[in-house]
Amino acid sequence: MTVNTLLPTDYQLHLFHEGNLFQSYQLFGAHIFRYSNRCFTRFCVWAPNALQVRLVGDFNNWNGHGYELQKMSEEGVWIIIVDQDLEEKIYKYEIITNSGERLLKSDPYAFYSEVRPHTASVVYSLNHYEWKDHQWMDRKANYNFLSEPGIIYEIHLGSWRKKEDGSSLTYKELAQELIPYVIAHGFTHIEILPLVEHPLDASWGYQGTGYYSVTSRYGTPNEFRYFVDQCHQHGIGVILDWVPGHFCKDAHGLYRFDGTHLYSYQHTGDRENFVWGTANFDLGKGEVQSFLISNALFWMDYFHIDGFRMDAVANIIYWPNTNDEKRENPFGIEFLKKLNQVIESHNPNFLMIGEDSTEFPNVTTPVRYGGLGFDYKWNMGWMNDILEYMETPPYARSHVHTKMTFSLLYAFSENFMLPFSHDEVVHGKKSLLDKMPGEYWEKFAQLRLMLGYMFAHPGKKLLFMGFEFGQFAEWKDKEQLDWNLMEYEMHQKVNLYVKMLTKLYKRSKALYELDHLQDGFEWIDADNNEQSIFSFIRRGKKEEDLLIIVCNFTGVGYKEYKVGVPNPGVYREVFNSDHEEYGGGGRINKKTLTAAAEPFHGMPYSLNVTIAPFGFQILRPIKKRKERKGNGKEKVRSHAFSRREREQAE
Repeated sequence: MTVNTLLPTDYQLHLFHEGNLFQSYQLFGAHIFRYSNRCFTRFCVWAPNALQVRLVGDFNNWNGHGYELQKMSEEGVWIIIVDQDLEEKIYKYEIITNSGERLLKSDPYAFYSEVRPHTASVVYSLNHYEWKDHQWMDRKANYNFLSEPGIIYEIHLGSWRKKEDGSSLTYKELAQELIPYVIAHGFTHIEILPLVEHPLDASWGYQGTGYYSVTSRYGTPNEFRYFVDQCHQHGIGVILDWVPGHFCKDAHGLYRFDGTHLYSYQHTGDRENFVWGTANFDLGKGEVQSFLISNALFWMDYFHIDGFRMDAVANIIYWPNTNDEKRENPFGIEFLKKLNQVIESHNPNFLMIGEDSTEFPNVTTPVRYGGLGFDYKWNMGWMNDILEYMETPPYARSHVHTKMTFSLLYAFSENFMLPFSHDEVVHGKKSLLDKMPGEYWEKFAQLRLMLGYMFAHPGKKLLFMGFEFGQFAEWKDKEQLDWNLMEYEMHQKVNLYVKMLTKLYKRSKALYELDHLQDGFEWIDADNNEQSIFSFIRRGKKEEDLLIIVCNFTGVGYKEYKVGVPNPGVYREVFNSDHEEYGGGGRINKKTLTAAAEPFHGMPYSLNVTIAPFGFQILRPIKKRKERKGNGKEKVRSHAFSRREREQAE
């Protein structure tokens, strides 16, 4: 190996400027090379409008004289090869602009950064970690998320749980504490608020400065790899929030990187994101495309991340700061298509989830068929409608009845994910539990009902931390969750309810196999606005995978309520939110129910069931004797779970 072999090739530079160097992090940033008894550290940066670029750090007393980078191309790629091993040294680029301004910039491609409030980059090698998640990676290669259960637990690592001194848990400590908790509650994935390096805690990671640098708040990159590795070894997928639309304007970051608006749009109205105080990436620029698409593959390859929830997709599809009719941004739309195509080609099992609040069509349609190519879209309309409905007093819900039915008019037009995210429990919006109207018991009953309805509705599920034990206060990002609530009976019972609900969901193919198809859902009665009772059928791929769902959204119960069903025979209740162990009043259907040959609700048969106030219940037909397994006997219980299962959940 010679020094010349460490220089970028003309082809690499061509691809980078064209927007097609999808492993650009292997060229740019700081990299250590060892050959024989010699060690080199190469630094490479893109700064086309700089007059001069120097390397400064703790290894040269922050004096860049003698550490000038050489300009390798007219397009402004600069490089220096230092004849030293600079691992774990801190550094920045000293950029002299054409106007004579001196800027100190962190490395856009740095793999590690100082702990805030310090802002320097750290030379860090990612070549020294031995992954042990081979079984997970092999399983994921044959995994079809569309037809599998999906319950995502959204978390902010800094405020999930804190140490006694008020400091945050480290990545390694989170592996020890968070993973068993996630397993006990039945979540299939965790989704973490952005972990790119960011200067301000209060931005929650959504205003980043180091896109290749996992935040040092909680540990090193290899310690985060350990966390992901442990998640995978325990069967938990890891999704990251990712923000490729806009970036932080702090002086050490990407903003005016070489004295010009290098990474952002040139026109002020396109560049400035006045709502968030950030700058929008110029998604039509080839070098920015190489930077961002490479970043997606970087998290996938180096950290084994299983998917992205892409933040603020609307801010990419449409130009910002438009008060009248929204204007589509062709650069943003083409970037999304290109990004999703590259990711699908690189790893077809990587989940791309778009947080899009607009009615832009075909978000989850493959690019080859004219769509944007996402795997899932957050169903923001469903979320807004159901929360508005639930916050309406029960006696007035008849007036907003269609809020609950409208989502089924479009539920299969995209592959949807149902979100109750952090955005809905912060900034004065109140927690999910506190959104519920009424007295103490009514709040808990309606929370159980709403969660039940969510799990029975088509679409994968995402919920923000704290919902699972009835967090009363809204999210406070500087404090941990209110774990002391688990000392109180009703919070313990709602926690048990969530555990048993996730268990039932995961064992019931009718609740997830056909989420994305109309075949998996059928209304029984969507029009009972006077009593605010909804009933419907969920189906799996097999004919026998069928469930009857009944939801009562008022505080009036019924000893006998007639429900139409599609098949004759005997039914039993397998789940009821009013079970006493969940904090309910015990108004459940203990005995089996026989369908009468009396047509009702457009169905050929009907049942008379007991319905609790604010009750959510699931019924399923008992298999005929010849269909039963084992000795042909089926034990009938008033609840879907054995005592041992409930005790284990507790």
